[in-house]
Amino acid sequence: MRRRMRSVRARATLAATLVVAVALVAAGAAVLLALRSSLVDQADTQADSVARNAASALSNGFAYNDLDLPDGDENPVEVLDRKGKAVAVGEDVESMSVSASDSARLNSIANDDAGDKDEGVADEEDPLGAGDIADETWYGEGSATVEGETDDYRFAGVDVVTKGGVPLTVYAGAPLSGEQDAVGTALTTMLIGLPLLLVTVSGVTYAVTRRALRPVEGIRAEMAAITASEDLSRRVPEPATHDEIARLARTTNETLAALEASVERQRAFVADASHELRSPIASLRTQLEVGAAHPDLLDVAGAVEDTVRLQKLAADLLLLARLDAGERPADTRFDLAAFVRAEAGQRVGDRVEVSVDADAAEVSGSRGQLTRVLGNLLDNAQRHTRSSVAVTVRRAGEWAVLGVADDGTGVPAAEHERVFERFVRLDEARTRDDGGAGLGLSIARDVAVRHGGSLTVRDAPTGGALFELRLPLARSTQPV
Repeated sequence: MRRRMRSVRARATLAATLVVAVALVAAGAAVLLALRSSLVDQADTQADSVARNAASALSNGFAYNDLDLPDGDENPVEVLDRKGKAVAVGEDVESMSVSASDSARLNSIANDDAGDKDEGVADEEDPLGAGDIADETWYGEGSATVEGETDDYRFAGVDVVTKGGVPLTVYAGAPLSGEQDAVGTALTTMLIGLPLLLVTVSGVTYAVTRRALRPVEGIRAEMAAITASEDLSRRVPEPATHDEIARLARTTNETLAALEASVERQRAFVADASHELRSPIASLRTQLEVGAAHPDLLDVAGAVEDTVRLQKLAADLLLLARLDAGERPADTRFDLAAFVRAEAGQRVGDRVEVSVDADAAEVSGSRGQLTRVLGNLLDNAQRHTRSSVAVTVRRAGEWAVLGVADDGTGVPAAEHERVFERFVRLDEARTRDDGGAGLGLSIARDVAVRHGGSLTVRDAPTGGALFELRLPLARSTQPV
């Protein structure tokens, strides 16, 4: 049972049934109370009317025996004096029993009268004079026995003083059998209808919930199959509806597509990295094996060059791994113009001199990573330029723009995005030694993105390629 209650369908059905049950019980209780109150009010009105008719006759001087009292079956009537003695009763009325509060009221009145008579004091507190009827009516419940049958009644009591100055109380009753029958019928109907309604609600809720959650089970089953098969090309079924479950399915498929693309990129990255590492390692091994067999033939310079290539490639791969892992750049503020001049002045071995034209622009980020970006852009320009490499720094709104331009053959417009992909070399005829591993520009763009900026390429005014690195200005230097 506990395992079944873990189901969303079961919990939703139980919750809906409980809510409806509480609502129906509350509504049913309110209806019964309102029905009983309405019927009791009707009985009070009827009893008051009969009691006042009898009181009116007494106030007009009718004798007890001349009172036209209704049949006891419909409205039992009893006239009491201040001592609680019946001086007149309706036809076939054998006895009447009023509520305890009304009996206490009569006893109190009787005791007050007795005390007044013993002391010889007139009842000055009685507001009624001869022939008067009290405006106030007392109501209560009790029973009456008519022709041997005892039933419940709603009684109305009215005080009256006859023309002879005799204070009396007229009690008239209205039967409660109609009220009891109506309330009993309504209660029986509710007791029968409530379970049936709850069963209907629970069944409909369970069926609707099951139908609504059927696509979720399909999504779960397909995800389990994808996990078991490790086939990320599969997709979960998307229902034709436009509800939350359909959006869940679409989001799941988008996640699977992103995961598949990420896995494919990782596989391609591993394959390309292995391919790039194979050549220098094989070359280095060959040179070392030849040197071991023939020391006089050992190409030390070539071995050192291959080792340097391996070192650079390993550093590039390590940096890419950190970037892919979401490494956040250090938040260091510095002047980009001074940074560019310092880095350009430290370079050695360039075949073309680098010119710098830089305006002050303060940025924040990792000096180490941006050093790598500038170095990769300058290395790329040195490989492709004919006679000049120019570096510029300028401010454009809220951005600091670093440009590296050369006067080489440039980058074709169709290749402006592909050039930033990993292990891509546009000049396939170029040797690996001259062209590098094809990671420099990819690393540069990744670092730019991590710093909240961008790296793009376009044609330079000198005819070559112009790479532009955009970085956000430090907040204190942004124009207001």
